[in-house]
Amino acid sequence: MPRQPTDRSVTDPASAQRVAKRRAATSARESDEAISAELGLRIKALRTDANYTLEDLSRRSSVSRAMLSKVERGEKSPTLPVIVRIAGGLGLPLSALLGAEPDLADVAVIRASERLAFRDPETGFERWVLSPAHLDNGVEFVMHFMPPGRSTGVLPPYAVPTEKYLAVSTGQLTVYVDNKPHVLKAGDSMYFEVKSPYRFANDDGHVACVYYMTIVRKR
Repeated sequence: MPRQPTDRSVTDPASAQRVAKRRAATSARESDEAISAELGLRIKALRTDANYTLEDLSRRSSVSRAMLSKVERGEKSPTLPVIVRIAGGLGLPLSALLGAEPDLADVAVIRASERLAFRDPETGFERWVLSPAHLDNGVEFVMHFMPPGRSTGVLPPYAVPTEKYLAVSTGQLTVYVDNKPHVLKAGDSMYFEVKSPYRFANDDGHVACVYYMTIVRKR
């Protein structure tokens, strides 16, 4: 009798692992595409509600019209510096742009599975919102994950006076304020007022960095 073909992904552990990785990569790519499409629709809706043309938002955010158009159509996933500038151009905190809804409850629990998240497609930087969107008090609590050897890129100052309090949980973080580096290791903390462009970097090429940050926007 002719020999039946075998599925090497079943009989060969190495093949099975490669298949699993390809499937995981495909699933992640499809998820990223869905997130990009949803974000693009939200940005377009917010821009329309504000009665801004693409040219208006481009001028206000310093993001090119071509880039804005691609983001709105879900063809391009914005990097952290781009999404921050878009939020600033719309006069919104980043979390509000990403979909945070105001929650004025006296007690609010944010489950890990329900955290509002953003992932930079180029650097792998991730941002999770850990606080309810109390837009009335201007305070926000977030957690950041920075892969080894990566940086947020230069981030612009805010339209309103803003303070940042941060503490490093794991790894090492370098905070550049006024082009001066401040190296923080696990357990270290820092405060600064955002008055000029700044950036965060994980200059360690081996260990990822996790840090927590409280953002206070003054009235």
